[in-house]
Amino acid sequence: MTRSEEDFGTVSLLGNQGTKYAYDYNPELLEVFINKHPERDYMVTFDCPEFTTLCPKTGQPDFGRIFINYIPDERMVESKSLKLYLFSFRNHGDFHEDVVNIILNDLVELMDPKYIEVYGRFNPRGGICIYPFANHARENSGYEEIASRRRFDQLAWETQEGRR
Repeated sequence: MTRSEEDFGTVSLLGNQGTKYAYDYNPELLEVFINKHPERDYMVTFDCPEFTTLCPKTGQPDFGRIFINYIPDERMVESKSLKLYLFSFRNHGDFHEDVVNIILNDLVELMDPKYIEVYGRFNPRGGICIYPFANHARENSGYEEIASRRRFDQLAWETQEGRR
């Protein structure tokens, strides 16, 4: 099953050898392509183990790991554009909880997935770790109950030895 040029929509970063990195938050970097299997519910997972952002008060760097899981519908995020988008947080100052919600909101607006969750696992600063989790289920998608349950299931992730 090969893809036609129409399947790629506005994808322009993939295969581009002249990649320019944005150093300030920029959701316009995100690109989508057409899901060839919208009739099937399946999970797509991204793991960004080298995420960085800045503390909004001190300007010091915060390092963490971002996990994104989603069940696509018609549109899917292109991975190179996602990488560049996440990199654009490098000089962005916001609290960890805000960053996770910003990422979730931008991806919901971009793709309108059936279900999506964003989990941040930030390295300790001042002797404390912060692990924000945000999710979204499209109305009437059948995932609303799962979204509610997942918000509380994630509380057990860090208390179980060997998880993530």
